[in-house]
Amino acid sequence: MKKFKYFSYLLLVLSTSKGFAQAVQEKLPRPKLVVGIVVDQMRYDYLYRYYDRYGNGGFKRMLKEGFSFENTYINYIPTYTAIGHTTIYTGSVPAIHGIAGNDWVTQATGEETYCTSDASVATVGASNSSGKMSPRNLLTSTITDELRLATNFKSKVISIALKDRSSILPGGHFANASYWYDGETGNFISSTFYLKELPAWVNQFNALRQPEQFLSKDWHTLYPISTYGQSIADNNEYENKFRGTDAPVMPVYTSRLMKENGLGLLRSTPYGNTVTLNFAMEAMKKEALGKNNTGATDFLAISLSSPDYIGHQFALNAIEIEDNYLRLDKDLANFFNYLDQAVGKGQYTVFLSADHGAAHNPQFLIDRKGSAGYFNSDAAEKGLNALLKARTGVDSLVISLANYQVHFNYKRIQEKSISEKELIELAVPYLQKLEGISFVTPMANAATAAIPQLLRERIINGYNYKRGGAIQFVLDPQLYSGGPRSKGTTHGNWHPYDSHIPLLFMGWGVKAGASNRVVHMTDIAPTVAALLHVQEPNGNIGQPLVELLNKR
Repeated sequence: MKKFKYFSYLLLVLSTSKGFAQAVQEKLPRPKLVVGIVVDQMRYDYLYRYYDRYGNGGFKRMLKEGFSFENTYINYIPTYTAIGHTTIYTGSVPAIHGIAGNDWVTQATGEETYCTSDASVATVGASNSSGKMSPRNLLTSTITDELRLATNFKSKVISIALKDRSSILPGGHFANASYWYDGETGNFISSTFYLKELPAWVNQFNALRQPEQFLSKDWHTLYPISTYGQSIADNNEYENKFRGTDAPVMPVYTSRLMKENGLGLLRSTPYGNTVTLNFAMEAMKKEALGKNNTGATDFLAISLSSPDYIGHQFALNAIEIEDNYLRLDKDLANFFNYLDQAVGKGQYTVFLSADHGAAHNPQFLIDRKGSAGYFNSDAAEKGLNALLKARTGVDSLVISLANYQVHFNYKRIQEKSISEKELIELAVPYLQKLEGISFVTPMANAATAAIPQLLRERIINGYNYKRGGAIQFVLDPQLYSGGPRSKGTTHGNWHPYDSHIPLLFMGWGVKAGASNRVVHMTDIAPTVAALLHVQEPNGNIGQPLVELLNKR
């Protein structure tokens, strides 16, 4: 009997030990790598405007193999680059994450602040000040931060872009490294916030001088120019020409222009996308991303900045825009093939979205009898200051109309004991009478203003009281700040052309499919958090997009 009890006890111990060992060995299912791609200034309709000319390995692959949210919107005002990248990775809005624009006025001091400027750090990889940048102005965590925290910092996070802000803000506070392009030297650089010196592989990549190599090829259309049916005539009055050229036409002889324009010229060509993705692939190889020896998921954040530079210069209907997206489609196909080989098809998750869209050139629409125009913000600011001076005797009480907000000079207001309430009561009627303005509201009254609910929500989401003006104004559709017959285009408003963006997921844990329900930019980060089983960022207001998730 004792032998039987002993044998039973031994079996229990062994089975418990075996179960314990299995529990220890069983790993939480996660992809080996997450890749976030943000295409700067990509309107949603670019997915389909050039669809017939895309190959099967880039955008079409994501649409067919992945999940597309066809009605994804930015849910704040204004729609600018720094805010967009921050919101994608935080699931939050300027009211909370604090990135209130590419630049903003710090209300306490009246000083203009660049979103990632940091005088306490130094450039790594160049002798200029291009690297005096960090994420210190970002008030919340990012999904990349949360992944690092969830894995006890075993996950590796690398972020890459041509623009400093487009690399730094997605990388968050805990990135192993963020790299961006220095147009003065033609190198990818960083800051002492991350590194004391560039890794050897970055120096080796920079030594290849890829910017010069690509620019020396000149920029010719990928296909015969006569086949660019989604574009207007090449030489037209809506486009800005390159410095050193006589007209905004293809081909662009970048081999000659880079001598006058410098290596920053790379940004305004499709080659900027190619070099960025080449650098990203080199980072994957040399940093062993997706091959983490701890088993933790790594994260590669990429922003493709060139579409924004090209869009600002040429506007929507240019051959240069069409050629950029046809080339980008091929670059993405090449990149996805590399991911398949380096990490393994089905072993990584990739999402692609945009930080904002872009408007048609107003004059282009006017010439076709459309409703459009320009808003002269300089004249508006000058007129408002003249009105306030006439009533108070004090000049320059408004220091900026940046981000479509009225920023008062609080230092002068305090010195002269002027009532801010009185200034607001004078400024609002003045702005309401200006041609091109749809709505005006003091921020203190935004929640109850006689403005459509959707706009009220976006105004409130976009307002950070320490970094935002006291009054918000909203322009009519198809208007933006500029002078008559301004060339190129821009963005910044709430209208669908600026706020309707693509959102596609593909790979590990993602179903194939599409949804037409309205979702928001703020939903991206919590979706990635749900996919990875990590905490969402600490300022998140979004909801996970559960339709795309495959159970693992």
